Amino acid sequence: MTNFEKRVSGKISKLNDEQIEQLFEVLNDGKEIVEAVINSLHTGLIVCDKEFRIKIINKAVSRYIHFSIPTPKLRFSKLSVWDLIIDCDIADYIKTSAVKGKFNKTKEFTVETVDGKIRFISVRLIPFVKKQKIAGTIITVDDVTEKRNQETQLRRMEGLASLTTLAANVAHEIKNPLGAISIHIQLLQKAIQKAREAEGVLPDEKFVEKHIEIVNEEIERLNGIVVDFLFAVRPINAELSFNDANTLITQFVDFCRPELEEKNIEVQTDLMENPPEILIDPKLFKQVILNLVQNSKSAMPDGGRLWVNTLVKDGFFILNIADNGTGMDENTVSRIFEPYFTTKTTGTGLGLTMVYKIIKEFSGDIQVQSFLGEGTLFSISIPVPQREHRLLEYSKEK
Repeated sequence: MTNFEKRVSGKISKLNDEQIEQLFEVLNDGKEIVEAVINSLHTGLIVCDKEFRIKIINKAVSRYIHFSIPTPKLRFSKLSVWDLIIDCDIADYIKTSAVKGKFNKTKEFTVETVDGKIRFISVRLIPFVKKQKIAGTIITVDDVTEKRNQETQLRRMEGLASLTTLAANVAHEIKNPLGAISIHIQLLQKAIQKAREAEGVLPDEKFVEKHIEIVNEEIERLNGIVVDFLFAVRPINAELSFNDANTLITQFVDFCRPELEEKNIEVQTDLMENPPEILIDPKLFKQVILNLVQNSKSAMPDGGRLWVNTLVKDGFFILNIADNGTGMDENTVSRIFEPYFTTKTTGTGLGLTMVYKIIKEFSGDIQVQSFLGEGTLFSISIPVPQREHRLLEYSKEK
């Protein structure tokens, strides 16, 4: 209550009808201003009483959280706020935090808007203090999608920061084919000069073709180096959507199984039942599996065994790809995701770099464990969207 309201309340019995009407107009104007300010906020705002019944709610909330009854009726409902929220994960989080008194902690959720777009929101509970006592709870809802996008851009900028090293490696790679082209062109020039001096008799046809063939091969090699370089520095435009990763893994393994068995590589899969859908780009996800399987195949030239398994742990979908190949030492493991680093006689050294970049685009992580003479394990973890958590718990109970 403001000082003006306090003074008026003490004299309200002395006010005439006109003065009382003017007082209500002033108070109503103040109320309208407060409501306009609250509804103008980009942050979603829900104010609850001690029983967690909604007393104030602004328009921003309805963009991301859906309720079981129309928004205008929420303030008149006798139900607790979590009983009115349709999204089970958000409702459970608010209920758990409220009951346990966990305030000022933020949790992010993945939601799908009416137009089918994926947004990331953060939900936070703050104690509503009135006259130095807790009179209820304030729930804030913020759209953090742009923040996520900025983090992605930052990762890309960090990747571009290593452009100097990449450029140096490319310069080194380009130097050899350019030298070879120069030598063979010089040999052709000398042969043509001799032919002119010998009354225009051209050198043997096979001699010319041999040098031109080598020049063409080196030009093709140069083109490959440039294409790989552009591929390494170009930002990845991942088109994220909800997908069943197990289905994608099964499709790929079934496709490449004959080739692996031909190399005496036995494939064993252990994929979890009822996997959650995760936010990935299907094409890029298959590229990750391709690179890791190819890496394992190269490590088992005389055959071996390849294991592929999936599970969910601590809110992450985990994909493990392991082999019993030649393995790697600690120094190799520490550098395996560096651009152009490779232990193979052939290859660009960019395959695992791309794997790392793609997994980061999925907001995930990748870890490597390897021992010389024993094998290698690649472990990929991708966050499970909150909307899938309850489905997972239900499947476990069944």
